[in-house]
Amino acid sequence: MSDPARPPVTLVGAGLSGPLMAAYLGQAGYPVHLYERRSDPRKAGASAGRSINLALSRRGLHALEEVGLAEPVRAVSIPMRGRMMHPVHGALHFQPYGTEPEHYLNSISRGHLNMLLLDAAEACPGVRVTFDHKAADVDPESGRVVFETPEGRREVETEVLIGADGAFSAVRSAMQRRDRFDYSQDYLEHGYKELTLPASPEGGFLLEPHALHIWPRGSFMMIALPNLDRTFTCTLFWPFEGEPSFASIRGDAAVRGFFEKTFPDAVSLFPSLVAEYEANPVGSLVTVRCRPWHVGGKVVLLGDACHAVVPFYGQGMNAAFEDCTVLMECLREHGPDLEAAFRRYEARRKANTDALADMAIENFVEMRDHVGSGAFLLRKALERGLTRAFPRRYVPLYTMVSFTRIPYAEARRRARAQDRTALLTAGFCLLVVLSVLGFIAFR
Repeated sequence: MSDPARPPVTLVGAGLSGPLMAAYLGQAGYPVHLYERRSDPRKAGASAGRSINLALSRRGLHALEEVGLAEPVRAVSIPMRGRMMHPVHGALHFQPYGTEPEHYLNSISRGHLNMLLLDAAEACPGVRVTFDHKAADVDPESGRVVFETPEGRREVETEVLIGADGAFSAVRSAMQRRDRFDYSQDYLEHGYKELTLPASPEGGFLLEPHALHIWPRGSFMMIALPNLDRTFTCTLFWPFEGEPSFASIRGDAAVRGFFEKTFPDAVSLFPSLVAEYEANPVGSLVTVRCRPWHVGGKVVLLGDACHAVVPFYGQGMNAAFEDCTVLMECLREHGPDLEAAFRRYEARRKANTDALADMAIENFVEMRDHVGSGAFLLRKALERGLTRAFPRRYVPLYTMVSFTRIPYAEARRRARAQDRTALLTAGFCLLVVLSVLGFIAFR
């Protein structure tokens, strides 16, 4: 007979948040069965599935610390201490992320992190992981799940069901058929395509390894994140249609000509530019919002399944990991009352993930349009000056989001209040200076 305080939990989705949540629950004594539609990536290798690099920051590290994984993950990460801006012409410019030594992001391979999380989950005595099981049908009221497997369809009855199965979640899809379920998805006009910048012939990095490299070009951009094997994963964020776009830039001459004109300092670093560009697919970028996130005390959603965001604040994974932290806290607070725990979890997270979704889109505009401008550099210099002068009273939004655990909505509110105060102060100082100059001139 199961412990009513720790009922058996079925988790659907073994990407990133799924195995982390399984580790949290398993270490707390819950029996957990984690199902994944893919084959075991540890057998297929770290390159299986999506390879877009991830930027691990404070919120994600806190969750990993709680399950004993922070140090193993740091060991396979590369610290990025700021942005390296690549103009079309001229010198590179480095923009530090913050003012403190711990203000850096950790570049890590999604596949490598996934394997570490799966190992951690399976190390818990009460956790089982089953692969090649795709959720085909879910009944949120009963918790019944029908999986498609290589051997045929399999029906599983669950006591508690957690959907951690991504932006196109089968668990959420079943919940959408219920009355009064709100759901929206919004696609950007931009997609992404990945390229690999290899190591140098001597086996070193071709670019500065401790930076996130950005080629901002107005309506589009390219970024590059370092890997342990001395390569960089480069990601193009371009419009699907229009000029220029993924639709308009095709064929050997067009691809090479566009890169030579737009990314002149990088084009020679890609030995197989055209072949890789033509072979690699274009991915879409979607924002998902929904509510409620749970059905009574039976079903609850986690990560992208309830709040997918575009990647331009580097917080999608970090927010999903923070979901795991908060859900575990709510389970501890409310004990066997799972409905109360799930309700409290949603109340603590919904406004914050909505704020993150907005900030992620705003940061895309900043990264592609403004990071190389004089006005942006002046604002960042002013931010650093105010932070050093008033470290407790002025904390930049990026610092609060990436290097603290201040809730996203609260960070956004504080940043807006700070900016209003800074603007008023600057205006007052300017008025004083003009008054003094006028007084001197009058004399």
